[in-house]
Amino acid sequence: MSITTGSTTQGGAVLLPGFVGTELPPWLEARLRRGLAGVCLFAANIVSPDQLRALTAAIRAANPHALIAIDEEGGDVSRLYAATGSPFPGNAVLGRLDDASLTASVGAAVARELRAAGVNLNFAPDVDINSNPDNPVIGVRSFGTDPALVARHAAAWIAAHEAEGVAVSAKHFPGHGDTAQDSHHALPVVDLPLDTLRARELVPFVAAVAAGARTIMSSHILLPQLDATGPATFSARILGELLRGPADEGGLGFTGVIVSDALDMAGASGEIGIPAAAVRALAAGCDLLCIGTRNTDEQLVAIEAAIGAALADGTLATERLADAEARVGALAASLPGDAIDQPPAFAVDPARVAQAFDIADGVLPLPAGIRILSLETTANMAVGPDVPWGLASVGVEPQRLHEGDALPASDAPYLIVGKDNHRRAWTRDLIDRARAAQPGSVVIDMGWPAPDRRYADIATFGASRSVSDAVRSLLEGTEQ
Repeated sequence: MSITTGSTTQGGAVLLPGFVGTELPPWLEARLRRGLAGVCLFAANIVSPDQLRALTAAIRAANPHALIAIDEEGGDVSRLYAATGSPFPGNAVLGRLDDASLTASVGAAVARELRAAGVNLNFAPDVDINSNPDNPVIGVRSFGTDPALVARHAAAWIAAHEAEGVAVSAKHFPGHGDTAQDSHHALPVVDLPLDTLRARELVPFVAAVAAGARTIMSSHILLPQLDATGPATFSARILGELLRGPADEGGLGFTGVIVSDALDMAGASGEIGIPAAAVRALAAGCDLLCIGTRNTDEQLVAIEAAIGAALADGTLATERLADAEARVGALAASLPGDAIDQPPAFAVDPARVAQAFDIADGVLPLPAGIRILSLETTANMAVGPDVPWGLASVGVEPQRLHEGDALPASDAPYLIVGKDNHRRAWTRDLIDRARAAQPGSVVIDMGWPAPDRRYADIATFGASRSVSDAVRSLLEGTEQ
């Protein structure tokens, strides 16, 4: 593999790739020395705090102005705590508690963890409004369903996080909450007029801009009533006019860096490939291009070649690329260049977390001798497949059931723990059969429950280790 190919004169200064491994690859180090914008880290790049700090130090040694980005939302989506589950409760729990000071303390604590690790850009918080309870990818990543509440907590989280010296990226503009598809796998459509978006989806983004968000992430979502030609990431109408436009002309007046969601997602590059997606995103107004998780030198060569060709044929204006590079450079210059000491461990009292739970009347205390089952569904790609969740993450080992498994016989009621229980036929069927076989069985939903709570006797609105610990404490404190 070559480590000398490629040139930052054709767009490298706006590219943010991922890579394979836990050490900085030679090809990536060479590109950073030539001015590559930075690196995006994922759970597979992390094995320990010391290893991560050594990795970020190596990135900075190659490029002192590198952006080192990560997705650390402080809840179910965690890269720092992918091996153990996050000590932070997550946005949906924070929204239900509706304590802006607590939300701010979580935002600040997440930033301090990242600063200690050497990370300076966080692809968080998720400020989408979870308008659709069947949303397969947002759910508990959202602060809630009410625009004013989501805006209030987004602003508190962002201001506190930015004050610690780590830039946020409010996402996913102009809103991924009213979708029934995951843009990792498809191109979701939000067929809403602008007036509805202004009254709902855009409200938290207005608050994010006012709170000082230095970057905002675009979504790979088609909004045909605004621009039917492509997803928001490729739309100059949505990014250039709506997000960047002045307030007196109906825009949000955002002057910071627009980051693309990962271009390896099907919603962006599924039909055209990553190089073409990179050109379209830049031309539309994205400044920093998040490429993906397992990128290679050859991929970046192809992307830079596409950018060069687009500059040559006028598809991409030289001024647009120069503007993007200037914005990315200004962001990097605004961020501290040093790490800090590891902060004390952060925790929210389990009893406080449990105040966010929705518990049906008569469910507690649990029947004696209850049999614990865990419904093992496939996690969405934002969370990742191997992040521990539920009671197993806090030392209680349930019997794990997968799609197609039979309900095990039991002489006692069941305690069934799942996520988004209403969204899958096999989980609904298994719960129905368990209730019929053992009246008094209790169902816990650690995702976003259906509005009627039919499959959620206890709804926790999160599955992080913090939430799981609160569930364990709640159940242990009410056992017969």
